[in-house]
Amino acid sequence: MRRVSTIAVAGIATAALAFSVTACGSSSEEGSKDAGIGLAYDVGGRGDHSFNDSAAKGYDKALKDFDVKGKELTAKDGDTDADRYDKLASLAEAGYNPVVGVGYAWTPSLTKAAKKYKDTDFAIVDSVVDAKNVASLVSAEHEGSYLAGVAAGLKTKSNKVGFIGGTDSALIKKFAGGFQQGLKDTNPKASLDVQWVQVGSPKGFGMPDRGKDIAEGMLSNKVDVIYSAAGGSGAGAIEATAGKKGTWSIGVDGDQYYDKGLAQYKNSILTSMVKTVDGSVYDFIKSVVKDKKAESGVQAYDLKRGGVSLSYSGGFINDIKPKIEAAKKKIIDGQIKVQDTYKD
Repeated sequence: MRRVSTIAVAGIATAALAFSVTACGSSSEEGSKDAGIGLAYDVGGRGDHSFNDSAAKGYDKALKDFDVKGKELTAKDGDTDADRYDKLASLAEAGYNPVVGVGYAWTPSLTKAAKKYKDTDFAIVDSVVDAKNVASLVSAEHEGSYLAGVAAGLKTKSNKVGFIGGTDSALIKKFAGGFQQGLKDTNPKASLDVQWVQVGSPKGFGMPDRGKDIAEGMLSNKVDVIYSAAGGSGAGAIEATAGKKGTWSIGVDGDQYYDKGLAQYKNSILTSMVKTVDGSVYDFIKSVVKDKKAESGVQAYDLKRGGVSLSYSGGFINDIKPKIEAAKKKIIDGQIKVQDTYKD
């Protein structure tokens, strides 16, 4: 029988709950002119210990700070673009404004929805939609991942490092590319094993058991540092490294050292490449709800703006902090140009 980790069970249950429940509102509010904030998660939803949870953090803060209602929906495995459009349309029709699509997989459906509902302010995370009523919230994942590569290059003892991507999309290859360059620039002797949870499909972000299997395979080949950009699947990789002494995980999106769902594994989390998805989502909601001047166009969150960073939680990389900060300065100053795709 195929092994399924406890994280997988918890993630599936949480995702199902997020799909069916209104975060801070009720059906009686639907149809009102200003129902509140609509948030559409990618596969895995709230509780993925990664990307979706980071967006949820910004959303939750906005609900509290601006005293507004909200509704959350979650894409399911197998959803077509038409299915995703129906979710966005249901939020717009019910009067939710703004409406945020979390993840590049919402691009076709959000493009269509923005054209249909021109009085609704939309945002999309990790993609670009060219429309007057859309803010495209993008991050310099490759820059932050370069720093993760520096840390891996300095901390590996076997000179074997791994990268696990949820899928082989252009976005995830940004993570892999920056990590690859940072590793090679720091430790030319180190090799990098790159594997994808699910080629060509976003389903790879919601398979913790598969992420754990891939990580265990890497560990058996003497890989001792694994960086995952795989959403909920990355939680499985973290579980795997926690089970083998002397190996490390590198977290992603949020500071996974402080993730309550991963607390038992935190001492194996070397660092995390933090993406301020929470900050970009919060900033956009604020622009609509409080400032009454909705952001639109590309909103870039790079290393210079603080849109990406490397965490020092746990103190595991404090000894190499000067070298990491030196690399960070060179990127900001333009002395290092980071590649934005993985090179086979």
